[in-house]
Formats: sequence, C-alpha cells, structure tokens
Amino acid sequence: MNYLQTVQQLLMQVNEQQQESIERASKILIEAIIHGGIIQLFGSGHSQLVAQEGFYRASGLACVKPISIEPLMLHTGALSSSRNEKDISNIEDYWSQIDLQPHDVLIVISTSGRNAVPIEIAHRARQMQIPVITLQSLCYIAEPSLHASKKRLEHFADVVIDTLVPVGDGLLNTGHLQYGPVSTVMAVSLLNQLFVTTINQLQQQKQDVPIFKSANVSSSSKSNDHWIEHYRQRINFG
Repeated sequence: MNYLQTVQQLLMQVNEQQQESIERASKILIEAIIHGGIIQLFGSGHSQLVAQEGFYRASGLACVKPISIEPLMLHTGALSSSRNEKDISNIEDYWSQIDLQPHDVLIVISTSGRNAVPIEIAHRARQMQIPVITLQSLCYIAEPSLHASKKRLEHFADVVIDTLVPVGDGLLNTGHLQYGPVSTVMAVSLLNQLFVTTINQLQQQKQDVPIFKSANVSSSSKSNDHWIEHYRQRINFG
C-alpha cells in the first residue's frame, strides 16, 4: 500500500467536503485581522506541532500565535503530555498567559475532540465571546467526551473543519495492523488552506496582508521587521 497516494486521496476528499467550512472560517479570520486581532492556535501533544507550524512561518500569516503550555507538550514527556491533556487542572497556572483579547480568533486542534483541556480552552474562549474554529476529525464523534460537561469539542466551535482522519490515526490497514499516521498532515494542510483562502480574500478586499517572507531571502528583513513590530505587543517573537 502506498502512503502518499492514500494521503493524496484523503486530501482530495477533504478538499471537496470542507470548502464551505473553510470559507466560513476565513471570514472570521478576516474580521479579526482587519480589526487588529490575532489568530491564536492551541493544541496539545502532536496537535501542538500544528500550532507551531503556523507561527513565524515563511509565506504564512504574521499574526499567528501558538499557545504553548509546557505540561501538554511532547518534549516534556510523551506519557505525561497524554495524561495532562485529560485533566483541566493543568491549564489553571497558564490561563493568564494565554491572553485572549477582543477581535482575536482561537483555533483549537484536537483530532479526537474528546480531551478535557482542548474542550475547556474552547469553552472559556466562547464564554469570552472569542470565535472558536476547530480542526478535528468527526470520525471520532462516537468517542465520549473526557470533559466534565460531557460535551465534545465541536459543541464549543463556531466552525468545525473536519480533517476526516480515521479513528486510530493510521491511514493504512494490513490484517490487524493500522499504521501510517495522517492527523498532522491533514491538519497542517487544512490550516494552510485556511490561511491561503484568508490571504486571497484580503487581497481582493484591498487590505494589507500580514505575511512573513523567508528569513533566508536577503530582501525579507524590512518587510518582516515591519510585521514583527506591528504585532510585538501581542506575540513574542523572541
């Protein structure tokens, strides 16, 4: 079985099925950008990789901030990260650092949509009237929530973008084996499709488009410095 060909088939399926959700989510992002807000991305475990993908990305939007909570990240321990995303007490010490403000948008990445911490963060954002977009697989919809409310992530989303990732993550099956994880590929692809759609719409509306150029291109520094200074008060670029 060929992994790349199977991924390509799933990407084509997602492209056909998720265009409306992407368009709806893009309108939310455009409103945020025009009114000076930023796009905040949250994910735990491997979903944190997707949040990092959007940050300080060459050819990507400059107004993107990953929410990084140490106990939920793989480099602090894979087993502990998996445990911690199921226990909302792990975000209490970090909540004040998240700094959601009016005109921001929160994108929550969680393949299963069932773990307590992503659900709690989406819930709190909605209480603050911050729009919530989720990148998740609705193939997991039968899996029960681990949040105290018993509600899954999609219940707190303004827009759900469905990655169509199969339960168990593996795209390939041979006998009793499931392998070839695909959740990161699908989430990153959909995130970038969302950003590209947003950029295209901003251009059509004759709006300034906050895009980073590659730091490895000599002509990039002036433009990048402009956007870094513009968002410095909200995003720590280091």
